[in-house]
Amino acid sequence: MHYKKAVTFSYDDGVEQDRKLIEIFNYYKMKCTFNLNTGIQSEDSNFEIDGVQIHRMNQEGLGELYKGHEIAVHGLTHAAPTGLSEKELKKEFLMDAQNIERLYGKYPVGMAYAYGSVDDAAANYLASIGIRYGRTVEAAHGFELQKDLLHFKSTCHHEDEKLFELAEEFLDIKATEDSPKLFYIWGHSYEFEVNRNWERIEKLCDMLCGKDDIFYGTNAECLL
Repeated sequence: MHYKKAVTFSYDDGVEQDRKLIEIFNYYKMKCTFNLNTGIQSEDSNFEIDGVQIHRMNQEGLGELYKGHEIAVHGLTHAAPTGLSEKELKKEFLMDAQNIERLYGKYPVGMAYAYGSVDDAAANYLASIGIRYGRTVEAAHGFELQKDLLHFKSTCHHEDEKLFELAEEFLDIKATEDSPKLFYIWGHSYEFEVNRNWERIEKLCDMLCGKDDIFYGTNAECLL
């Protein structure tokens, strides 16, 4: 079947809450891209928000955990990509990509920019090492395909006040061969714990799942 509509998710930082999020995605047959920082991907990398302890996961076993989903670059140490020298870009992004290939068996083709920041030097460097798409933190609040995939804007973050309104709009759209549509949602899984609203992602997945006219894929499957 040739689909004209697609749904994809993108979640950052490889934190413990990804375990619960993956259970939800797998139950509803959703596909996600998880963006990892292989240089600090261990439980020693932790922080706290509103009393909630957030830990990155240790590398061991993550390949099995993320099976069926995509693993993409988020920078070796979660450094903002803007203003880095070529040497720093190489260390932050080529090393992260090579680690992902070594640890998870596949060279990544995409990434999410830490803090959403990107400049032309970073985008050009990433393209030179085989990265074909990069997600910012800007919301398009729409479903049109974008030509500049290295400055890619999501439809919205999962906490966006228009999330469910956009989901209804997406479901109602009659996409065509000439004008396919993509609903792209991103965030951090720990935000559901901090905001005590795991039901938000379950409600969204329940709304979107099981539609014959929608392709459910990873970022790479949908964008490339």
